[in-house]
Amino acid sequence: MPLSKKEIDGLLRAISLTNETEINCEQCLAVVAEFAEYELASKSIPDSLKVVEQHLSICTECCEEYKALQLALSELDSE
Repeated sequence: MPLSKKEIDGLLRAISLTNETEINCEQCLAVVAEFAEYELASKSIPDSLKVVEQHLSICTECCEEYKALQLALSELDSE
């Protein structure tokens, strides 16, 4: 079964976003709370967490988890 144009475009996008150093989902989720704290505080993301930012840009599952975490943290911050 051939790939659709949308599937091909998605694969090409993922390839173009890859870096020499990457992390997997488990590694990302282990430090995503720390990454979120920097973002919520509008602080610069340290180089050690840049891989999280890159992973979130290509992984929809981790991105969804991150958005839920952001929402929860922002609700706690507004109390």
